[in-house]
Amino acid sequence: MRMTIDIDENNLDDIMKFTRMRKKSPAVSKAIDCFCKEIRRKEILSKVLSGKTDYTLTNKQLEDFNTYDSN
Repeated sequence: MRMTIDIDENNLDDIMKFTRMRKKSPAVSKAIDCFCKEIRRKEILSKVLSGKTDYTLTNKQLEDFNTYDSN
């Protein structure tokens, strides 16, 4: 979706630096995407820590999913 927004120049410079993108629009889009993913992660973590989920994997099972060859 195309829209016009006002962004503080310093914030835009930071966004472009953090995303390592040269063009403004893709940099802002990536920053918004990263922001949304972070909020989703926090929501999931909050549910898990409060016991409001039926997540049944053990820590060992979860670690097995994250193993990789370090070569």
